[in-house]
Formats: sequence, structure tokens, C-alpha cells
Amino acid sequence: MTIDVEDYFQVSAFAPYIARSDWDARECRVERNIERILALLDERQTKATFFTLGWIAERYPQLVRDIVAGGHELASHGYGHERVSDLNPQTFAEDIGRAKKLLEDLGGQAVLGYRAPSFSIGERNLWAFDTLLEQGYRYSSSVYPIQHDHYGMPDSPRFAYPVREGLLEVPVTTLRKFNRNFPSSGGGYFRLLPYALSRWMIRQVNEIDQQPAVFYFHPWEIDTEQPRVAGIDGKSRFRHYVNIPRTHGRIAQLLSDFSWGRMDEIFLAQPPVAQSLTLAAAA
Repeated sequence: MTIDVEDYFQVSAFAPYIARSDWDARECRVERNIERILALLDERQTKATFFTLGWIAERYPQLVRDIVAGGHELASHGYGHERVSDLNPQTFAEDIGRAKKLLEDLGGQAVLGYRAPSFSIGERNLWAFDTLLEQGYRYSSSVYPIQHDHYGMPDSPRFAYPVREGLLEVPVTTLRKFNRNFPSSGGGYFRLLPYALSRWMIRQVNEIDQQPAVFYFHPWEIDTEQPRVAGIDGKSRFRHYVNIPRTHGRIAQLLSDFSWGRMDEIFLAQPPVAQSLTLAAAA
């Protein structure tokens, strides 16, 4: 179970409409949403991995300490939510190095994992894995093996694999049907699709593929009162706001229907092939 810790105004789809220089002027709602998520995880006795932006950690250090105090894994989402595809090796190293040091100083624990904003590691920037290894990361969850208009590498492996010696890539989950990978791991797809279908896809991965599922969501996806961003195009509006009022309840159900854990404990403790998530009784 993974949470990408960023706020509503930082999503890549809003980049054409909200200048980075305006971020500090926006109402930041991430603290209250993380508080709700931590309470839900505690209620369901679940530990998770929080891929946290350095920009957020720098401004809300108690949020980082609360994540660690809850027994969860603190991981990196980079510093400024810049797509890897928009950076070069030097600026990427600066971004992920800055985030790692900041998170480790605040959290008091090693930061081993990284997730690229918008899953922006693909065929054209595989050098990013070398940079991650040089900066001391042990695993990445940055490749989405689907076809998408903003990201994706559909021919890459669907499950955890060594991408460099000493570095594991752990893709978010897809279901293989009809010679195609279907997204089965959270985000807008989880909000759009009926919950029963999402649950069925994860069960297929657990039972047929005998692999753990990697699920993700964002704090703003449970925030029904977040400010509406004006002037955005119809596709971005639909993708961002669809079914947000239902998401908290769906995630609560997901935590009851499956057994979840931290990325480091599941994927770094032993070889990925030996891993599986245990299904709980479906409600």
C-alpha cells in the first residue's frame, strides 16, 4: 500500500494552469488529509509506504514525523514534483539527493525507495536508474507498464525485477488480459472503475500470477472540500475530480478486503518471486 504525498495543486495535469511559483500562495491541505489516512491505516492495522515530496516535508516536518511514528515507511517522491523526463542527469541527481537528505534528517531513518512523479521513467531516460543507485536508493517504483498519453512503458516487466545490480524496480500493478496490460493499482482508474472490478483485478494478480499487488493513491483523492482549480480543460477536470466523494470509503474497503504492507518489508526482505499478499475474507 503506497501513498504519493503531494497536494492537489502539484499534480502534473495542473502544471499548465498553476505556476510553481504560486504553490506557496495556495491553500495547502495535505496535513489534514495525511492525518485522516494515518487514522484509517491505524484502524485497519495496516502499514504503508509514503512516497513524500521534499517540498511538502520541508514545510510540514511534523507530517513526516507522524508517518514514521506510525510505523510506516518514509520514501522519496523527489523534491519538487518534476517529471524525470523534464530533467537531465545532473538536475535529477540534485532533486532526488535533496529530497533524500531532507527526509532522512526529518524522519531519522534511511530512505530506500523512490517513485518518479507521474511514473516518468521510461525508455528515453533509463539513465535515471543509474542516478538513483548513485544517490543510495535501493528500489524504485517509477515505471507503469501500460500505454498512456502521459507516461508508460507497456513492454516492461509487470512485477518486481532488478533493473541494476543493487536496485530493484517495483512497478505498480497491472492485469494481463487479451495481450494487453490493464491498470489495476489505484489513481484515477480506481476512482473511475466500479470497486468490485478493481478488487477482482487485484485478486487475479494475487491468485493467478501469485504476486503482490502495488496500490497507490494521493491524499487529495479523499479530499471532497479541496479548492476547485478554474480554467482547466475537460479531460483534466474529469481525471482529477471523478468520484472523489467515494474514494475514502473505497480505500477503507480495500484495506479490509486484502492484507497490505510496506514496500521495503515486502520487496527488500527477500527475493520478489517469493512474495505474495494474503487475501482476507471479502466483505
